Amino acid sequence: MADGLPAALPATTGAQRAGGRFAAGLVPLLVLALLALVPFTVGDYAQDLVVKILILGVFALSLELLVGTTGLVSLGHAAFLGIGAYATVLASPQDGAGSLPLLVALAMGSAGLYALFVGALSLRTRGVYFIMVTLAFAQMAYFVFHDTKLGGGSDGIYLYFRPALEGVLDLKDRTAFYYLVLAALAATYGLLALLLRSRFGHALVGIRINEQRMRAAGFRTYGYKLAAFVIAGMLAGLAGFLIAARDGFVNPEMLSWHESGAVLLMLILGGLGHLRGAVLGAAAFTLLKELYASQALVGPLADHWQLTLGLTIIAFVVALPKGLIGLPAQLRRRPRLSVVVDDE
Repeated sequence: MADGLPAALPATTGAQRAGGRFAAGLVPLLVLALLALVPFTVGDYAQDLVVKILILGVFALSLELLVGTTGLVSLGHAAFLGIGAYATVLASPQDGAGSLPLLVALAMGSAGLYALFVGALSLRTRGVYFIMVTLAFAQMAYFVFHDTKLGGGSDGIYLYFRPALEGVLDLKDRTAFYYLVLAALAATYGLLALLLRSRFGHALVGIRINEQRMRAAGFRTYGYKLAAFVIAGMLAGLAGFLIAARDGFVNPEMLSWHESGAVLLMLILGGLGHLRGAVLGAAAFTLLKELYASQALVGPLADHWQLTLGLTIIAFVVALPKGLIGLPAQLRRRPRLSVVVDDE
């Protein structure tokens, strides 16, 4: 200590930073290992709840690429979820199980094609105009399925046979389906983690921070944003396939703006800009909804679960502006004592 001032804190070394990155990378692997044990440790209800969380985790990760990474807030992301689900059901044979790889490819491909069409037009706008254009395209897709006989109209359409990989995987088996969903989440998380570490991912982050500077540096930002938009749409289509295979039924409500708003809330609740935050937000949103909709747990308040859920999310946002992912750092924070320097 010199001149009444505290000594400078030691700088973080490269080894410490590397250790921190290793620990951060180890957490998803540990969570994956724990999730792999779920079918052997919990009952059917809890396992079904975990499956729902995992599917919504895929959906939330797909939007995280747009909102948290690229800075593109979309209110029409549910359109790709619904298109993927409808493509799964419409392409499935009526007299037996459809091919799992083919239906996954069709679900992701059809959602990706619509994302290419929507993105090519909507990305020419910015800010609130982009939000409204994506909402308009989503509502257009919603009414196509709602007002026509293409997908059974407002009543929806049933999937009578779950997809299968002949001789290898039968999704009628609860455990097999669970591990398929877990593999889909792990693959989605891994793909996005690799993308974020690549030149492409760094460009997306740069676009979010300052698009004008990225253009000045020679990046064609429109192409990068369109690529991110299509990838996000395809991953949402994967989530749609999983929902169709799980429920055996799809209806136009999957494409509604309510679903787009819900997945945005998941990102805000978990913490924008973090892949782990997207999955954490999906889990928290699902568990809170399950809690507030349970008559056994909250009694008459279950009839007003939307109100209690909304108030809880508002409280979380106020208390944790960086989302649940920022909770550990906030707990570690301690009040700092000010140092008074005597000029005399």
